[in-house]
Amino acid sequence: MKRIEFARSRRRRAIALASAPLVAATLLTGCGSESGPPTLTWYILPDNGGSAARAQECADASGGAYQVRIESLPSTATAQREQMVRRLAAGDTSIDVVSLDVVFTAEFSNAGFLRPYTAEETTRLTAGMLPAPVKTGMWDDKLYGAPYKSNAQLLWYRKSQAAAAGIDPTSATFTWDEMLKAAVQQGKKISVQAQRYEGYMVWINALVLSGGGEVLQDVSSGRNAKPSLNTPAGLKAAEIVGNLARSTAAPVDLSNAAEEQARATFQSEQGMFMLNWPYVLAAARTAAKEGTLDQAVVDDIGWARYPRVSPDRPSAPPLGGANLGVGAYSRHPAQAVALVECINAEAKATKYMLDESEPSPYAASYDAPEIRAEYANADLIRESIAEGGPRPLTPFYTDVAGAVTQTWHPPASVTNETPERTDQFMADVLAGRRLL
Repeated sequence: MKRIEFARSRRRRAIALASAPLVAATLLTGCGSESGPPTLTWYILPDNGGSAARAQECADASGGAYQVRIESLPSTATAQREQMVRRLAAGDTSIDVVSLDVVFTAEFSNAGFLRPYTAEETTRLTAGMLPAPVKTGMWDDKLYGAPYKSNAQLLWYRKSQAAAAGIDPTSATFTWDEMLKAAVQQGKKISVQAQRYEGYMVWINALVLSGGGEVLQDVSSGRNAKPSLNTPAGLKAAEIVGNLARSTAAPVDLSNAAEEQARATFQSEQGMFMLNWPYVLAAARTAAKEGTLDQAVVDDIGWARYPRVSPDRPSAPPLGGANLGVGAYSRHPAQAVALVECINAEAKATKYMLDESEPSPYAASYDAPEIRAEYANADLIRESIAEGGPRPLTPFYTDVAGAVTQTWHPPASVTNETPERTDQFMADVLAGRRLL
């Protein structure tokens, strides 16, 4: 596959902004001094200290081969991308290792911002990992992003409400239509992420994939890829979004809801169903311990696989996570790869899952006794990741997602005409005829 031409105007803007300030860094030292081993800079996604702990362990274990400096990226995926594009487009040599949301790996790889891992490195770095997360780190048949953490959305439900409605959300054939009918009958709400941001794209893409379609076909054609929402799968996705948004099961803040707003609705008296990431159970347990949530609510929470679009086709749970790339301009690529291999070890990924409630990309992590003690739904999370559906793996993902979320928002405006309108708008944006 030949490299897809990166938008020149975007790169010029990125270079012009390359001097944007960074947050204060944390230096994690191994053996040696300032004039001794190189200091590798790792740009991390914000967490509660799990990444810094992994980096410290690796610096200590390196035998003086390197030190590690931590830089925290912004909290949102969009801002994270913006900061890294600015610096990498300017050839920033200080970026040795970078954590990237899975949706941006293709863009950064295609632009030449990341050093590809060799075939031998790829074999070592991905051994024992679930195939779906690994796929998100591939571009042009090479690994550019080693999965650091993975994720998949589950269906969460209130057991008491499901029993009252006489339904079983854990049924293999449970559908969105059944869920909507039950919530309406019970006078309760279905919590989703429908703010005009990445979480809304996650929902729409999952519906399309679960219906057997794709948001974008022939992604290797770059800007000539084919928008494909005006299909039976895309039309069904629009029907589900519109029907929910215009029903009594829609939360009042639906068009502004992100993950935490969805969780708040689900935990309220109005909650019945929620589509969200696995962290929500740990968050509910913590809230109960702190006294801000009744323990009875936590005890009432059940979980199941992401709902089906049609009863005869398995769902494609939304796939999330982050990958680790080595900066293309790093002065210490060999040490950077060694750092990635160390921080990405299976044992560290398992511990990170316990400490940060972020699922591991390793299949074996879910069999660890400590994971099974903490996660009663460990098998479901592993299955959902293994069979999860990625968002379009294209260098122009930002344009694709922007076109979708712009034309599908607010959710109550979505009709059977929306997919065709989106396809035309997306095609125009990709071709440079229109701006987002």
